[in-house]
Amino acid sequence: MKKVLVILYGIIAYVVFLAAFLYAVGFVGNMFVPKTIDSGEEIPILTALLINVALLSLFALQHSVMARPAFKKWFTQYINPAIERSTYVLLTSLLLLLIYWKWQPMATIVWETENAAAVVLTILFFSGWAIVFLSTFMISHFELFGLTQIFQNFKEQSLTYPKFQVNWFYKLVRHPIMLGFIIAFWSAPTMTTGHFLFAGVTTAYILVAVKFLEEKDLKKLIGKDYETYQKNVPMILPLTKFKKGCK
Repeated sequence: MKKVLVILYGIIAYVVFLAAFLYAVGFVGNMFVPKTIDSGEEIPILTALLINVALLSLFALQHSVMARPAFKKWFTQYINPAIERSTYVLLTSLLLLLIYWKWQPMATIVWETENAAAVVLTILFFSGWAIVFLSTFMISHFELFGLTQIFQNFKEQSLTYPKFQVNWFYKLVRHPIMLGFIIAFWSAPTMTTGHFLFAGVTTAYILVAVKFLEEKDLKKLIGKDYETYQKNVPMILPLTKFKKGCK
């Protein structure tokens, strides 16, 4: 019975993630969904700024703390290790839904494009989301979102983790998922103050968290292979060519 509950929990977490991810496309892109980054009644600018920064900070705090190996080690003393990743995914997704719900519009126009420029930015917008989604499958999509762990638990197998490998987008940059987010967030045919705040804060968080948290953890976990990878492949921007010597 416990195994079945673990399976159900993991599946629910994954479904909530899919809903949050798909809603994010419409939320940031001002399309398809009832509540977007620019919709709703405006409130005083300072109040909106404080609320929006608080929402993004709460997400960043949860995302950073729960992703650290030390937290995982502590957390799995109290829960089944098979649902650790699913719990992380679920809480992350719920915080995203909270952002969508409570985000305060700041509608002053920063830039506005038309015709060909608007088409190009729209294509870049959807390309960014495609990069994010495809990149998850280029490592281990189902492990990344907790499904592999719950099915291994159901089959009474030891939990395994993906082997470090470099393929496809990962030959161009070390963090294509983050690159995809940055492209999607900034590719706005019409950029408002609220959207600019969202893109700016999330981009700053991505750069800081990847550089000083995630990369540090990966070096400890993978070792010299990752150090070689760092030397040969840029972190976020594909500005240099992939060099030989990275396996």
